[in-house]
Amino acid sequence: MLGTIDSLYRYPVKGLTPEPLDRVALEAGSAFPSDRLFALAKPFGAYDAVNFAPLSKREYYVLLNTDRLAGLAARFDPETRVMRVTVQGHPVLEADLGTAEGRAELVELYARVTDLPDGERPVLAEQPGYNFTDNAIDGPRMMNTISLINRASIREFEARIGRELDPLRFRANVYIEGLEPWVERDWMGRELQLGGPEGVTVRVVEETERCAATEVDPTTARRDVPVVRLLHENYGHEIMGVFAEVLSAGELVVGHTVSVREEATA
Repeated sequence: MLGTIDSLYRYPVKGLTPEPLDRVALEAGSAFPSDRLFALAKPFGAYDAVNFAPLSKREYYVLLNTDRLAGLAARFDPETRVMRVTVQGHPVLEADLGTAEGRAELVELYARVTDLPDGERPVLAEQPGYNFTDNAIDGPRMMNTISLINRASIREFEARIGRELDPLRFRANVYIEGLEPWVERDWMGRELQLGGPEGVTVRVVEETERCAATEVDPTTARRDVPVVRLLHENYGHEIMGVFAEVLSAGELVVGHTVSVREEATA
């Protein structure tokens, strides 16, 4: 079974827009590089930078609870730690997140865009060795998975509901073309080869159950389609995509092949 890598994305700040990549190097047992490195924690909430413990995404400002986040397009340089943010294509921030001043600038921008009350500011959360993925609360193994989406499944869903959906609603790292719809639901426990012999081997470990964040259009930042309800009504589940753990180091490149590895026979 062969498909191709259609697109690659990372999300430097949990809840903000994705950053497209042409290629990315993965390490065995590690997460997608520079993905969900930061999160905007709610003030007066459970986030404690000193005595940190994994928390539900409800403790952070994310699309689930803050639609306007979709209007902030973020680009992050891991080497310089400079974050650049645009709104509708217009630059609004260039901040060095390695400095207190730069972190404060990002926090203030967020507060303005989302009309937070005076005196209420998010906490820019960052924890060494931790990625603020939705499933990080389930332990290090799940935190370090990457997310994959079959574009054909989205199209089949679109046909069912009679409207187009931006695939970026589903906020995956790897989007795959050339497969049959929903074939990924048969991948549990199986290994995939992403990028041929010199690419990356992954094992699918969990399906992705969707939440209300998918209701927000990533372009308009408006909550306009009840994706979770429509998935349930049409299929009896709220699944779109899978999580996979990285088994071997290698490089993912847009356009490279995707195949399911043959299962060992007795």
